[in-house]
Amino acid sequence: MFTLDQVVPWGRSYEEYASMFSLTGADMAGRILGCGDGPASFNAEATRRGNKVVSCDPIYTFSKADIKARIVATYEQVIDQTKHNQNEFVWEAITSVEELGQVRMAAMEAFLDDYPACLVEGRYLNFELPSLPFPDGEFDLALCSHFLFLYSRQLDEAFHHSSLLELCRVAKEVRVFPLLALGGTISPHLERSIEILRAAGHQVSIQQVNYEFQRGASEMLRIQSADG
Repeated sequence: MFTLDQVVPWGRSYEEYASMFSLTGADMAGRILGCGDGPASFNAEATRRGNKVVSCDPIYTFSKADIKARIVATYEQVIDQTKHNQNEFVWEAITSVEELGQVRMAAMEAFLDDYPACLVEGRYLNFELPSLPFPDGEFDLALCSHFLFLYSRQLDEAFHHSSLLELCRVAKEVRVFPLLALGGTISPHLERSIEILRAAGHQVSIQQVNYEFQRGASEMLRIQSADG
């Protein structure tokens, strides 16, 4: 079973974000928060397209050289885990472990190229869940990719609940992908999280997306804020 002891820096591309979150032109027209983006190239690529994206992640406390060193240090671990658990993934858009490594490194290199100057610009912020220093409703859309629910063993139920409510405070709509934990089972925190969000007055749905790499991970959680 694919497992990791801690959250690792592992970046995905704009195209993957667009697929896993079913992003439309209208979605991209507003102010967007990427929470837990790590070394993804989504911010860099979206900004080049004229979109307004802010990414927050505790990894942004580090320099470009430090982040690159962390990527190098964890790259072999992730690739080795993938090689030994290939049955947990769908090899279609990405056809092999070798191609996976190339695709992920390309996304992370694009992030690293963008990072130094845009750290100063304020597009990459050293903030982390479950507490974000943004005003209520600061963003039109918040995206959380491969963090909440995926790391269910490392991050407990209380963390998930407070983090989701916080995302709903700062954004009119929140989308989270995937809903599976590492190893391919539905997160044990999902059902209760939905109950708490609905009790807080938010509209919550699970929606199919046109993306599946982790086998069975083809749904996102969509939350429309009670104040949105």
